[in-house]
Amino acid sequence: MSTPKIAVIFYSTYGTNHAIATCAADAAREAGAEVRLRRVAETAPPQVVNSQDAWKAQLESMSDIAVASPEDMEWADGYFFSAPTRYGVVASQLRAFIDTLGPLWMKGALANKTFTATTSAQNLHGGQEATLLSLYTSAMHWGAVLVPPGYTDQSIFDAGGNPYGYSAKAGEFDDKGRAAVAHQARRLVEMTRKLVG
Repeated sequence: MSTPKIAVIFYSTYGTNHAIATCAADAAREAGAEVRLRRVAETAPPQVVNSQDAWKAQLESMSDIAVASPEDMEWADGYFFSAPTRYGVVASQLRAFIDTLGPLWMKGALANKTFTATTSAQNLHGGQEATLLSLYTSAMHWGAVLVPPGYTDQSIFDAGGNPYGYSAKAGEFDDKGRAAVAHQARRLVEMTRKLVG
């Protein structure tokens, strides 16, 4: 049985997407994947980050996690992305990382790899689905193979029923959410294994 290589790439301001990404990485490992958990670089000015104790503390809590690089993207067979929604689209920090991937895209190094995504927002109608769809649009430009969770497991319904990818209310990542994220990560590993096997 092949061992898929999964890059779990995330951005987190206050901790929700860090928790989601960690859950996804654990579930992918348990499903037999080799996993790299990577955070994208903080691009907000230090004076803005340091003006909010919770933001500053979250950044410090992730200091032991390597910053995502294009090399991680080239290494991986599949991608699990997680980042908050900002004004109906993904947080600019993750968008900035995606925007560095042009050279890989130009040589086809992002094609034929699996892709799934999750997000969070301050409220239930804060643009989560639009965020996920915009991430999938970028992945389609790469030639990636989309692996949304769909309605393939009861955990999706239990966690709110988002077939595009798990979405949390910020600060409320609970057991139902963990079950849905674990399913989404296992599904990514399963589909990636089929492609690379």
